[in-house]
Amino acid sequence: MSYAEAHPRTLILASGSPYRAELLQRLAVPFTTATPAIDESPRPGEDPATLVCRLAEAKARAAGAAHADALIIGSDQNAAHDGQILGKPGDEERARAQLGRLSGGTVTFHTGLCLLDTATGEARVEEVPCRVTFRDLDPAEIAAYVRRDRPLDCAGSFRSEGLGISLFQRMETDDPTALIGLPLIRLAALLRDAGIAVPPRD
Repeated sequence: MSYAEAHPRTLILASGSPYRAELLQRLAVPFTTATPAIDESPRPGEDPATLVCRLAEAKARAAGAAHADALIIGSDQNAAHDGQILGKPGDEERARAQLGRLSGGTVTFHTGLCLLDTATGEARVEEVPCRVTFRDLDPAEIAAYVRRDRPLDCAGSFRSEGLGISLFQRMETDDPTALIGLPLIRLAALLRDAGIAVPPRD
């Protein structure tokens, strides 16, 4: 057993998202959560990929300020269609309208991932894209979907972990968990590089 395995680092997920916490549980590593308060407004001219990387690191650094020797996971995601970032709909009418605009089109989900080592201040930051092409959707099935899945707090107005997957024609990504907001394949590699065994050893 290595020193790192015998003296595990504190691992903190800098997110209040229940979806990200549920995903991280799949790696079977102990962690706690923190909800950092940062300004998530895009900067003038900032592209979607740059934005999610900056915010992922900002969340990690904000959550890590009170921890001198910890590994902090930060993540941020947006969805872009025709170069425009899509917001969360907030209500059913806007969700139906958003899905109507996306029908037959392709959305790129940009997920920024950061692993911050507060002992050294080093942050490893990456962006994991996922391209989703929607089927041609008619208004009746859009309305039925929104009514059933209630994707009102989801960028793009769908829950890929729920019934939203039925709206897709195809998905292109190196890491399907990126679509839900935390790319586990890449994160597991970063954690291993930091001395955390994934999967854990008995």
